[in-house]
Amino acid sequence: MALPPAFLDELRARTPLPGLIGRKTRLVKSGRNWKGCCPFHGEKTPSFYVYDDHFHCFGCGAHGDAITFLMRAEGASFPEAVERLAAEAGMEVPRPSAEQAARERRARDLHAVMAAAAEAYHRRLFLPEGRPALDYLLRRGLKEETIRAFQLGWAPSGRGAIAADLRGEGVSEEQLIEAGLLRPGEAGDPPRDFFYARVMFPIRDRRGRVIAFGGRILGDGQPKYVNSPETPLFRKRMGLYGLDLAREGAFRGAQVVAVEGYMDVIALHQAGFTGAVAPLGTALTAEQLEELWRISPEPCLCFDGDAAGARAAARAAEVALPLISTERTLRFATLPAGEDPDTLTARRGPAAFQAVLDGARPMAEALYGLIAEGRPSATPEQRAALRNRLTGAAWAITDKALAAEYRRVLLDRFFAAFRGGRGGPAAPRRIARPAIAEPATRAERARMLLAILLRHPWLLPQVEEAVGLLDLPDGPPAQLRAAILAWHGGAERVDSEGLIAHLARCGLEDAVAWALAPAGLPLAARAEALPGEVEEGFWHFFLRLRGEADLIEDQQEARRILAETNDPAAQRRLILLTEALEAIRRGEAAAASGDAA
Repeated sequence: MALPPAFLDELRARTPLPGLIGRKTRLVKSGRNWKGCCPFHGEKTPSFYVYDDHFHCFGCGAHGDAITFLMRAEGASFPEAVERLAAEAGMEVPRPSAEQAARERRARDLHAVMAAAAEAYHRRLFLPEGRPALDYLLRRGLKEETIRAFQLGWAPSGRGAIAADLRGEGVSEEQLIEAGLLRPGEAGDPPRDFFYARVMFPIRDRRGRVIAFGGRILGDGQPKYVNSPETPLFRKRMGLYGLDLAREGAFRGAQVVAVEGYMDVIALHQAGFTGAVAPLGTALTAEQLEELWRISPEPCLCFDGDAAGARAAARAAEVALPLISTERTLRFATLPAGEDPDTLTARRGPAAFQAVLDGARPMAEALYGLIAEGRPSATPEQRAALRNRLTGAAWAITDKALAAEYRRVLLDRFFAAFRGGRGGPAAPRRIARPAIAEPATRAERARMLLAILLRHPWLLPQVEEAVGLLDLPDGPPAQLRAAILAWHGGAERVDSEGLIAHLARCGLEDAVAWALAPAGLPLAARAEALPGEVEEGFWHFFLRLRGEADLIEDQQEARRILAETNDPAAQRRLILLTEALEAIRRGEAAAASGDAA
C-alpha cells in the first residue's frame, strides 16, 4: 500500500539534503544552495546542485529528493530507503490498515473534488453572472493573465450552484460536505453552499494542490473574507497563500516576503515579487514560519505602518523567538502609513515596494523597537520593567549562545537609550561636561573598577546597568567592559576563574593582565575582600567615572528619593554622590586604595 503523502512530505522536510548527499560527495556552498561533483557519473567540474528539497545534475540529468537519492546511490528499494530515512529522522513508518487505506482514498478523492470546484468557480467568473466580480478584480489593477494564473473565481448567490456544477463529475453531497464546500443541513434541511456571492481565491499546498478556498464579498458587507472550514486536507494554521508559487520564485532568487492579504500577494506577484505569501486570515503561526524557513533562511515579514501593524509585528516576533537559530532568522519591513502592498505598487510602481524591502531590518535590530515602542520609561520601575522584557525576549531563544548575543545587543541599546538616567534617549545636556580628569587618570580609575569586577563577578547582577552607562576610554577598558557584559549574559556559573578564562579565549589576556596589575589596586579588587568592601569600592570608582553633569542629576534624584522614602540606602547614595562631586571640584587626580574602603 502507498504511504500517506503527508508522512512522505514530513520525512522529506526532516531530512537535510546537504547532510545526506554530503556523505557521498563533497559539497560546497553556492549562494543559498550547494554544489559538488555528481556521485552518479565521473566529472571533474561540478555540475551537481543541491537545493532545499531536491537535487539536480546538469551533466547527467539525475534529479530527485532524499528518497530518490538513497535509492540511486545505494541501490535501496523504496521501502528500504523510507525505513532508513525515517529511522534517522526519528519517525515511525505508518503500517498498512484498512482504515488508513480508506482515508488515503478519500484524500485522493477530495483533492480531485477541490480541483474540480476551483475550475467551476473560475469558469463562472467569466460568465455574465460573474461580470461584477471580474470588473472588481480588473478595477483593483489585476490583469486577466494574473487572474487566470491564480485561478480566481466566483461563487454565485444561488443555492446549490457548486453541487450542480460537480454533479456531472460524479461528486456526491457527502464529498462536498467533507471538502468544506457545503454546510450540513439542520433539522432536516438540505445542505447549503458554504460560499455564495463571493470572489473565490483557491488556496494551494506547497505541491500546488487546491486544499481550500478564501472568499471575498463584493462591497462592504461583513465578514469581508471567509475561509474554508478545517477539513482532512486543510488546517488554517499550517498553510500560506501563494506558497507553491513562492517556492518557485525563491528557487529563482526572489526575496520571500510575507504580507497580510490575498490581494497583496497577487498584486506583488504581478509586479514581479514572486516570493510573496500571506497567512490565511490569522496572525503568523509557528507552523507557517517553519514553511517560510523551508524556502528561505531569512524571509521578510512586511507589516502596515500603523499601530495594528506594530502589534502584528510584535506578535510575530514573539512566536519566532523560540524558533530562530544561527541558520534561520527573519527581517522586518514596515509599509508607509496608509499603504498596503496592493495600493503601493498600483500607485507608485514596483520600485516603491522594493524600497520597503531594501529598508527591512534584521530581527536583532527590529526587536528592541518592537518591545520598547509605546512603553513608558520615565521612572526607574518602568525602565526596570522594560529591561526585564528585553532580557526575557532574549532568553526565549532556544540556542543559548544566540540568546546571549541577543541579550547583549538589546541591553546595549537599552543602556545607550537611557545613558544619563533619563526616561528616554540621551539628549544634549544643559550643563557642560568638562574634562573631569586627565586621560591617564580616567583610564586608571576604569582599571580599578574593572579589576573589582574581574575578581568579584558576583556583583554584576547588581551593577550591570550602571557599568553599561559609563563612558569608558577606548582600548582595553571598553573592550573588557563589552566582553564582561556579554559573558555574564550567557554564563552558567558566575565566578572569577571562569570569567578570566573566557576573556583569555577571546584574545583579551593582555587586557586582563593590564587591569589586574598589582600596582595601585584597591582593597576591593583583592580576592579576599569582604562583600561590603567590594560594593563600596565599585561605587567609589563608578562615581568618579560618571562625570560632573551626570552626577549633578544623580544627586538631585537621590535627594528626591531620600525625601520621599527616608531610606538609609538612599541617604548613603546621596553621601557618596556628594563626596564624588566635591572630589571632582577639588580636582583630585586619583583615588587612593584606602578611599574605597
